[in-house]
Amino acid sequence: MSVPALPAGIRGQNFDLPHGIRLSCRVAGAPDAPRLVFLHGFPQAAFIWDELLLHFAPRFLCIAPNLRGYEHSSAPAEVEAYKPRHLVADIAALIEASGAGPLAALVAHDWGGALAWNLAVARPALLQRLVMINSPHPGTFLRELQHNPFQQAASAYMNFLARPDAAALLAEDDFRRMWPFFLNMGGERWLSPALRQTYRALWRGDGSTEPGRGLLGPVNYYAASPLRPPTAQDAGAARIQLGDEQLTVRVPTTVVWGEADIALPTGLLAGLERWVPDLDLQRVPGASHWILQEDATPVIAGIERALARAP
Repeated sequence: MSVPALPAGIRGQNFDLPHGIRLSCRVAGAPDAPRLVFLHGFPQAAFIWDELLLHFAPRFLCIAPNLRGYEHSSAPAEVEAYKPRHLVADIAALIEASGAGPLAALVAHDWGGALAWNLAVARPALLQRLVMINSPHPGTFLRELQHNPFQQAASAYMNFLARPDAAALLAEDDFRRMWPFFLNMGGERWLSPALRQTYRALWRGDGSTEPGRGLLGPVNYYAASPLRPPTAQDAGAARIQLGDEQLTVRVPTTVVWGEADIALPTGLLAGLERWVPDLDLQRVPGASHWILQEDATPVIAGIERALARAP
């Protein structure tokens, strides 16, 4: 697969976890340095963090896994294998396998953020700080999906991605339905021809002749999760009830949020303090969901600000 070659200073490393899952990772920094772990989202992969790995490698051991179902990581076929508890278990096991003690920080975007929020609630001893980039807290996301028609419309794509035939449909006509995920939020400014080729290879899968093979795992995240807009056929988020004990984050948390994210509007930030009492919110006007690709500067600044906070 023609994923970007590993730049100088970044190495590939596989972590074979005790529960039988392998996560392929991009790693930079000294093995005995404090650790940072970076979690990507849909429809990307670990390579999106390369610039940040190189920035922080002089001081930290930086680890960016390809999540379950992505690139060379394990990709079970069953939708059940992508339920949140299994995905969160992957990240917890990676943290425990990659060094002693808690992470200096867990940094996450999009679906990676969904896993990070849940891990911070369930296993706070594994991390000293949390940095979230345009990834909604499950409490505010659930509220908006249940009661806000604007968020329901903005998230309607999730129900399409949950379809059993989603991967095959997304692969049609040179991934015609995939490119708008980027282009509808300013991707024409950074989605170069070379980067398009990278995504084509990622979505096709490792040497597979089956269209969209590399998307089967990623769309299973949506199929396995009920946290999506309710429809006449599927109650989705309407059938979920979560208590404060399932939502409260007890570690210092920095949220970096591109305010021009049309899929995840800023209404998702309202009331966040209820479940994240130690919150530092950094709004970035004009930045979209793809803030990291547009300009990594505010993301790096947010992480640096988080690392300067006492754990």
